[in-house]
Amino acid sequence: MSQLSQSTLLAVPLAPLAGAIIAGFFGKAVGRTGSHVATILGVLVALILSVMTLIDVIGGARFNQTVYEWMVLGDLKMEVGFMVDGLTAMMMCVVTFVSLMVHIYTIGYMEEDPGYQRFFSYISLFTFSMLMLVMSNNFLQLFFGWEAVGLVSYLLIGFWYKKQTAIFANMKAFLVNRVGDFGFILGIGLIAAYAGTLNYTEAFAKADEYAKLGFDNPFGGEPWMLITVTCICLFIGAMGKSAQFPLHVWLPDSMEGPTPISALIHAATMVTAGIFMVTRMSPLFELSDTALNFILIIGSITALFMGFLGIIQNDIKRVVAYSTLSQLGYMTIALGASAYSVAVFHLMTHAFFKALLFLGAGSVIIGMHHDQDIRNMGGLRKYMPITWITSLLGSLALIGTPFFSGFYSKDSIILALGASNLAAAPIALTAAVAGVFVTAFYSFRMYFLVFHGKEHFHHKPFPGEHDHHDDDGHGHAHTPHESPWVVTVPLLLLAIPSVVIGYLTIEPLLFGDFLKDAVHVDAARHPAMAQLAEHFHGAAAMATHSLVTLPLWLAVGGVVTAYVFYMLVPAVPAFFARALAPLVTLMENKYYMDWINEHIFAAGARLLGRGLWKVGDVTLIDGAAVNGSARLVGWIGSLVRLLQTGYIYHYALVMLVGVFALMTWFVWLHR
Repeated sequence: MSQLSQSTLLAVPLAPLAGAIIAGFFGKAVGRTGSHVATILGVLVALILSVMTLIDVIGGARFNQTVYEWMVLGDLKMEVGFMVDGLTAMMMCVVTFVSLMVHIYTIGYMEEDPGYQRFFSYISLFTFSMLMLVMSNNFLQLFFGWEAVGLVSYLLIGFWYKKQTAIFANMKAFLVNRVGDFGFILGIGLIAAYAGTLNYTEAFAKADEYAKLGFDNPFGGEPWMLITVTCICLFIGAMGKSAQFPLHVWLPDSMEGPTPISALIHAATMVTAGIFMVTRMSPLFELSDTALNFILIIGSITALFMGFLGIIQNDIKRVVAYSTLSQLGYMTIALGASAYSVAVFHLMTHAFFKALLFLGAGSVIIGMHHDQDIRNMGGLRKYMPITWITSLLGSLALIGTPFFSGFYSKDSIILALGASNLAAAPIALTAAVAGVFVTAFYSFRMYFLVFHGKEHFHHKPFPGEHDHHDDDGHGHAHTPHESPWVVTVPLLLLAIPSVVIGYLTIEPLLFGDFLKDAVHVDAARHPAMAQLAEHFHGAAAMATHSLVTLPLWLAVGGVVTAYVFYMLVPAVPAFFARALAPLVTLMENKYYMDWINEHIFAAGARLLGRGLWKVGDVTLIDGAAVNGSARLVGWIGSLVRLLQTGYIYHYALVMLVGVFALMTWFVWLHR
């Protein structure tokens, strides 16, 4: 068995880090060209080394070693180390390839932005952070990468820091993720405390012993198993990073950042971190059916109800953002069904077609002079042919068209749910199947309104209508144009895996040995993957069999409905909008989750903080402890000052009174 080189693996994350340092600290010296050359070269080196690593892993090579020992606390070692197996190698290739496409695309998209060098530095640092996360062999390094992608996402969402909505959005993302990360660090702390290690392999080796531990239920009833509490805490971290209900609220607002970072956050980095983490922790999650059922319920809500919100969006980037939320829900329910390999398979296929859709949306925005409202578009097919065909391919992959990459991963999720024996699996299956129609409907609603039908971009805004301005300050009365080659080449390169990667990789990823040592499934308790393997007869047979299955016809129904509603009879959606006005209002307000967070949780936290400040800080600490003690000392001092006058006759009088008191006491005592 060939061995992977430690120096080669070190170079993978360090190459993007070097590019980030050059662009960030020396951006003015090297200029715009130097900045994008340095960062692109760094990510290109990381991609080449990742592909070489993947080839070695396919050949049987593995790596699990400590690179640097930082600190030892008793028996607890805090280390930097790499664990490279099939799961890691696949993630390395996906992250670096999508990141490289985004880097190249950024040259065209951010061409006129004054923060050009800073943006390249941030996205390269983002790539470094994600690589450290996926390559880690211990919880400490995992947490470092976890927090690093959160920090850089904060910087990127608020990249246009003079824009109030961007500043609000990045703060919202940061705070919501702190909620999830609180649960995550509690889970890591429980593992460190009870398993006595931060190393994955050592922790997994103690999993069976760990699963026997429990403690009294504070609410009475059956005791709580420690493994269940640990897994739920870890998953709460995933709910924040991978934007699961109710910690999903930050992701749509992350659209305030430039489009390239939307693609990077949504496709290959931050939001997939939670899915990757739960997959890596499969030896722990397999021991708690309660945690798996919890994951199924959360994923079901996210997959279906976030898809509904995509139907009413008119901002092209927000439609794709809600699509990401829905697809993350699909990945999550695959995790809950113990189909971890299916979850990362969908993660991989989704990374390509979602990056394609985001970058396609960005290309449309460039062509429309930064107008993002799909109601102002239409008929762009003849003006932007490359963007049109690649966006169509991405949309077909997203809705699960047979032979496209998204079909194999999404249908595998539905099949795994059907085979799962967990209590929440029927709920998740219903949500997943219903979500197929919803996904097809909102995807092709956007596609038809943007690329087909009547052209709406040759009119000036009506009085009172929102006026979109391009960089020259003019309205959106203009002729769209195809984007430059630095934008269209990444679209074409992403379109290829969006079509073929599922067909080529389903067998080794789901039913071969590629992920065998990375994913642990207790087939006796959770038979979903075993049943999938029994009924799999090849990628081509799976696609042809789908022609008689419900999901395919639901997808077709969604496309046809979107065409009828928005191309043939546009009065129909207007009628439904009026007839279902309360429901539309509910969805326009995003189920009032922002209102609940602001007026209940945030207001409650502010009220608690104000109470602690007023009572604890001002009254008790400042008032009683600090100022109170000062007043007491002052009062005692004022009494002492009355006695210490400095006059001899006062002291003589006191002495005489004292002598008289002593004589009186002595006489009274000896009566």
